[in-house]
Amino acid sequence: MDEPTTTTTTAAAIDTSGTTGVPAIPLLSAASARVLGTLMEKARTVPDSYPLSLNALMQGCNQKTSRDPIMELDEAAVAGAVEELREYGLAHEVSGSRTVKFTHNLQRGLGVYEQASVLLAMLMLRGPQTAGELRLNTERWYKFADISSVEGFLEELRERAPAKGGPLVVLLPRLPGAREPRWAHLLCGAVSGAPDDALTVSGGNNSASPVARIAALEQQVTHLQHTVDRLCAELGLPPVTE
Repeated sequence: MDEPTTTTTTAAAIDTSGTTGVPAIPLLSAASARVLGTLMEKARTVPDSYPLSLNALMQGCNQKTSRDPIMELDEAAVAGAVEELREYGLAHEVSGSRTVKFTHNLQRGLGVYEQASVLLAMLMLRGPQTAGELRLNTERWYKFADISSVEGFLEELRERAPAKGGPLVVLLPRLPGAREPRWAHLLCGAVSGAPDDALTVSGGNNSASPVARIAALEQQVTHLQHTVDRLCAELGLPPVTE
């Protein structure tokens, strides 16, 4: 095993088994999370084109489908995000090519199992999702046996011990009218609407404030619109407009 690589923001390189080491979980920018998720995606869906050049990585980050939110990162922003990931030990530059290319180090860098790294990357690319959506969306990356299997790995990430860096995902309160709650990653910090959020009201007999209900409804509509847009794109149908 390689010697631990230390920086001011990350404690050590973690064994790929996810069972050793005491990592310091980094706090990523939105751009860095998108870059990391894109590297993970392309490594599994287009392995012949992986590692990725800076230009290919920028195009992947700015895709109009399978992304939530949609971003428009320029080359400088992507390069800065890559550098941040390299400092955290989550990405590497590949030598031996005329064009500089990059690979991810998500699984080893965070000290998680393969299945958990797949779920984290999908959450970084598409935002909060239910366990069922995660199983469907990651089908090309890893075939989970059933939703219970997905939920099992998500629970492990949520209950991650402080000695291993603490939780990496959070289970969000169920949106009004929704059948299932959604999961979100914590690699960019606290998530709006999470259980410890100020807008969340605890206790089964209490109801959320009007502001909280409106915010939740707006979030649900946005999520549904992105889902419809994605399905239309995948089926070759024109987008739904007002």
